[in-house]
Amino acid sequence: MSLPHAILTALLEKPSSGLELTRRFDKSFQYFWSATHQQIYRELAKLEKSGFIRPLPQQPSRGRKREYEVLPAGREELTGWVARSEDPRAVRDPLLLRLRAAAVVGSQGLGAELERHLGLHQRQLAEYLAIEERDFSQPDPSAGTRLQHLVLRGGIDLERYWISWLTEALPEFRQR
Repeated sequence: MSLPHAILTALLEKPSSGLELTRRFDKSFQYFWSATHQQIYRELAKLEKSGFIRPLPQQPSRGRKREYEVLPAGREELTGWVARSEDPRAVRDPLLLRLRAAAVVGSQGLGAELERHLGLHQRQLAEYLAIEERDFSQPDPSAGTRLQHLVLRGGIDLERYWISWLTEALPEFRQR
């Protein structure tokens, strides 16, 4: 049920149209929660039907995008969701499953895939560090900005973990 909450969060940050939400998801939310254009539009319809959002009043104009804002019930739903207890999700990573399978069928070609993943994680870490430098270098940020920075720091730490783990795993494939 996280997509509706991601949309409520985005709309509380800034009322937006479905297209603007899609662009925002592609630009920033995608680092921790992805959604397609169709998923966002379906969820907007459900949120509106539930009374959590409404379209902003607009001047009649041909081709004008319908922008949405969060209603008090939507803010209440998001506030309740933030405070709710939720267990961590189990890790479901195809690469880890492939390593387990390689233990019984052989690891032919898997070393190259691990090398590729290492490069991907190194590039993602560099991107996150650049975002951190660009967006979070101001002293004494607001509480909201500090929380956004914590989300980014989580991504940075995850990328560093994967780089470390892949670096440790790769010698197993170089020895064969």
